[in-house]
Order: sequence, then structure tokens, then C-alpha cells
Amino acid sequence: MGKNAISRVSAKSESPVFEITPEGKFTTLYNFCSQQNCDDGTEPYAGPVQATNGNFHGPIRFGGTYGDGTIYSLAVGLGPFVETVPVSGNVGTAIIILGNNLIGATNVTFNGSAAKFKIVSSSEITATVPSGATTGNVEVKTPARTLISNMNFRVSSHFEAPY
Repeated sequence: MGKNAISRVSAKSESPVFEITPEGKFTTLYNFCSQQNCDDGTEPYAGPVQATNGNFHGPIRFGGTYGDGTIYSLAVGLGPFVETVPVSGNVGTAIIILGNNLIGATNVTFNGSAAKFKIVSSSEITATVPSGATTGNVEVKTPARTLISNMNFRVSSHFEAPY
């Protein structure tokens, strides 16, 4: 799906989650209220959010087991990634890296520059922006795969000129 837009429509109870490609191709990914008694919910009321496992999640106003709404999860084949908090910082800045299955990570890099890091949990690593780091992807190498950040980490300078 890459740079395609994922969204939802709530004009009727069978509101779909859909994809629109940059070329304008529309594809329905899921129609709500497709299960008996609308157990999967109706009327999504916020846009989907992508979790670091690659799946999308969002709230549904009505439906679910007790009819009070639910949270949906939709897998569309996108792989897992890591996310940094914050998304920018100077060399020496401590950051948090969020992801899934991070236990056993062996390497963290900022656009190719190796960083010192500590595994906090299966979903969190703390790292320090290394000397020589430049703006680009953050990568975490685990025993299973290399996870790449969902957006570039911006390395800022202590001496940026004001505008």
C-alpha cells in the first residue's frame, strides 16, 4: 500500500475502510456491519491509526458485544516498523524507540551510524543519537528481522541559524 491513503466513510452504517492509490484507484478493504448483529461495529468515527506491527486500528461508535462500540484492527499486509519519540534531536539526545518483538535486538543505527542502546521491554528501546548521525531512517536489527522507522529521524544541530 505504500503511500496510498487509507480512510473511512461514516455516511451509512455499513461504512467501509478503503484505500485510494495516488492514481485514484478506490478499493474497499472492509465493510463494517458485515457480521451477525453488527458485532464488528458500525460508524467508524475517527481515522485509522497504524500500530508498529503494521496493522491499522480505529474506534467504532456502535456495535460490538454490548452494542456500545468497539475498536477494530485491520491487517492489510504491511510489515512492522519502529517509531521514535521524539522524531528529532541533537547528537547525544536520549530517545525512545517503539516497536514489537524488540527483545534480543543486536544493533540500532541512525542513518547508518551505530548507537548505544538499552532494551527496556519487548516494545521499547532507549538509545542515544550517536556522533556522526545524520537525518534518515532509524534501524533496529533483531534476531528475526531489521525494523526500519516509519519516518526519518531528523538530526538537528546545536548551531542552527534562526530565521
